[in-house]
Amino acid sequence: MDVPAASVDRLMFEAEVKPHRSLSRRGLGLVIAFMCLGSLFVTSLMALLGAWPVIGFNGADLLLALVLIWLNVRAARARETIRLSERELSVLRRDAAGRQTRVTLSPAWLNVVLEEHAGTVPKLLLTTRGISCEVARQLGEAEKRDLAAALGRALQRWRNPRFDNPQLR
Repeated sequence: MDVPAASVDRLMFEAEVKPHRSLSRRGLGLVIAFMCLGSLFVTSLMALLGAWPVIGFNGADLLLALVLIWLNVRAARARETIRLSERELSVLRRDAAGRQTRVTLSPAWLNVVLEEHAGTVPKLLLTTRGISCEVARQLGEAEKRDLAAALGRALQRWRNPRFDNPQLR
């Protein structure tokens, strides 16, 4: 089935925001393996010395560390996709559990605002006619400034399109 050219909604800007994680899956596996080996060494040493209560605390420490690593890996699944098309700006959020929420804003009156407070990372807000949506919460200050500038340029291109008229060449 052919789609008429007038109904195609052209994508003008897209950014995916995700939490930064410095370890690859292999690196994370190595860290966990070294933690388990270290715990096994300490547990064996305490068993040889007769310090039996230390073994339980060592196991609890290892279990707590593994749970915290698992929570960190789970939190890394969160994503936020910002898309500007010819018709709308949409923010699609996916949390760590996989639930999705979508916010759609009209780009005609949209403003990109960096709300700054002393001593904190600024908030990146998309505001339009009384509606405000905070985006890119997990980014640092420099990344938020870059995203705000890129989104501002994309909105400027959306508001002031350049038309190619072959007769004027």
